[in-house]
Amino acid sequence: MSDDGSSRRRFLRELASAAREVRGAGAAGRDAYAEAEAALLAGEAAPEETVPERPADELTDAELDRYSRQLVLPRWSERIQLALREASVLVVGAGALGSPVALYLAGAGVGRLGIVDSDAVELSNLHRQLLHFSPDVGVAKAHSAAAKLAFLNPEVEVVPYEVRFEAHNAAALLEGHDVVVDGSDSFATRYAVNAACCAARLPLVEGGVLGLSGLVMAIEPGRTACYRCAFPEPPPAGSVPSCAEGGVLGPAAGVVGSLQALEALKLLTGFAPALTDAFLQVELLDPGFTRVAVQRRPGCPDCGAL
Repeated sequence: MSDDGSSRRRFLRELASAAREVRGAGAAGRDAYAEAEAALLAGEAAPEETVPERPADELTDAELDRYSRQLVLPRWSERIQLALREASVLVVGAGALGSPVALYLAGAGVGRLGIVDSDAVELSNLHRQLLHFSPDVGVAKAHSAAAKLAFLNPEVEVVPYEVRFEAHNAAALLEGHDVVVDGSDSFATRYAVNAACCAARLPLVEGGVLGLSGLVMAIEPGRTACYRCAFPEPPPAGSVPSCAEGGVLGPAAGVVGSLQALEALKLLTGFAPALTDAFLQVELLDPGFTRVAVQRRPGCPDCGAL
């Protein structure tokens, strides 16, 4: 762990204390909270101590303890855990789906997480976007998420990208990552992520949620069907309600995001087959899961030539 990791732990102890005071401090308190959070993520907080580097070929005693409940799984192993420590995942969106995705991947021990989101936290987000707390209203979601993830697991490097994922910045955002998980709430972003991952041959987990319904799909470009194979064209503008129009219940997003995190772990480690060449349709009002097969389309503009 680097000096920056020590700095994060020190900062987050202070942040937790400060957050308790923000409730009665109004806008000034929120501004101070945001400034402190930004200082940490800009590398301006001074390190408190030097933490020894971890051995590359074995888990530390602390890691063996932290991950003990997954290490005893029949399909898991210390070798898999070490591989996970070296892995990097890009999470697109730090909202309803990105929150559980990032929390579970950080908790599982993924070594590096990139968080892409250009929005700021709003009060109406908080019932379902559980990486963000009341004092975070007005704070950039990418930075708010990074601070909480550092608090959950300080051994994980978290890199916030306060931008929107688009074609012009896709290659730079994807660089250095092993898997992408798309938790965006925009069809334009979803198709942009799929196209970019296909071009880079980078494994991707797609997901979506509305109301009490959702879907999850894992993609290995060039080997399996992609998102555009399943849904060749975006729906017409206005034909699908937004969360603001159609509503969404927090636990539904939690279920879908958790499934996305699981699929990402499968792609990263190979401990179990990923949900490819199909999407999982999730219905939670009358709970049920339906696997819908998807075939590669030879003429797909994103993956057809791979």
